[in-house]
Amino acid sequence: MYIVIGKSGQLASELKATMDKKNVVFLGRNEINLFSNQDIINTLSQYNPKAIINSAAYTNVDEAESNKIAAFALNEKAVKFLANFCADKDIRFIHTSTDFVFDGSQSRPYEADDSVNPINVYGLSKLGGEIAIRNSNFKNYSIIRTSWLYSVYGKNFVKTMLNLMASKNILNIVDDQIGRPTNARGLAKFIWSIVDEPFVENIYHWSDLGKASWFEFANEIYSQGQNLGLINNNVTINGISTSAYPTAAIRPKYSVLSVCSKSEKTWQESLQDMLIELNK
Repeated sequence: MYIVIGKSGQLASELKATMDKKNVVFLGRNEINLFSNQDIINTLSQYNPKAIINSAAYTNVDEAESNKIAAFALNEKAVKFLANFCADKDIRFIHTSTDFVFDGSQSRPYEADDSVNPINVYGLSKLGGEIAIRNSNFKNYSIIRTSWLYSVYGKNFVKTMLNLMASKNILNIVDDQIGRPTNARGLAKFIWSIVDEPFVENIYHWSDLGKASWFEFANEIYSQGQNLGLINNNVTINGISTSAYPTAAIRPKYSVLSVCSKSEKTWQESLQDMLIELNK
């Protein structure tokens, strides 16, 4: 059997939707206290899993700037507790991380072994989790970095854009931040594909193929949304610079991750899959 830490988030929901006939226990905040090492030990010791998949994270990038303690508690300290438990019990550990461990200063896709240099609290806290795993003296782990995640579940950029495009006629979207939009459905399938594999790699990068700015992403959402009948409004989408849309957290200008060999779909194709499902 397998344990997924997280229950209602985008990735946990997609892991549930794609788990096939696997025996999986999903542990949300009501079932496990990730801020208590003893509670983690007591809860997880009730099971005998082949692997533990951690999909729980503090993901509000801007709020993390003023909530550093909470961000590091969930993204670093809790990950350390989980990694140490897996190391002690020799349980495979799969953990998701982010493109925000990079500073965005280069112009080619980031490889898994490129130097990390987070420029915001969220990225620092996620890097802290990665380091905690590596320092657990345990080899049977996989860290999967991903980017610009969206899903039919939860809150995300795609669903926010659909809501705005239904009610507004003009949108101003940042056009100088570049990354890889990623459907969480594909990430979930990838995780299930490696969960039983013997140790191969410690760090993977997973995203859909191709790259885009948020402006280009929004335009594709609008185009596909109209074609599917999800958007009946006429919307003008303007590209603006990051400086014209200040946020609490600094974002990397270029956070394109290298592509895993198992990635098959372009981000446009994966977006279409998600919108079709949302339209059912």
